Amino acid sequence: MRGPVAPPQVPLSASRGDTFRDLVQDSVERLERRWPQLAEVDFMVLEVPAAPDDSVPLGSSAPATRERSARVVVYRRPVELRAKSRDERALLVHEVVVEQVADLLGLAPESVDPRYGED
Repeated sequence: MRGPVAPPQVPLSASRGDTFRDLVQDSVERLERRWPQLAEVDFMVLEVPAAPDDSVPLGSSAPATRERSARVVVYRRPVELRAKSRDERALLVHEVVVEQVADLLGLAPESVDPRYGED
């Protein structure tokens, strides 16, 4: 008989993609407390950037247009490759989200999150 190694409510059954999305969502929730207008922004996780250049971005942002709302994208694979542990990955995800929100709002990252760069 074959079945799942762990029941769905156990963290073992969460995929790497699900775990990464949770990190992004945690970061967004932290920022939304200070910046309620972020509720109008779409936050997305993509595996890799569409057309990598010489440097591979960790995230991107795009302002709102008539056709779609503003969005922030975090690229999972580039972030995972740069982080050695779960804690390091969580910090890097938060930094990427803060940087992209700052770019979207036209502010310095330190204005978006006063603790930016301290960890």
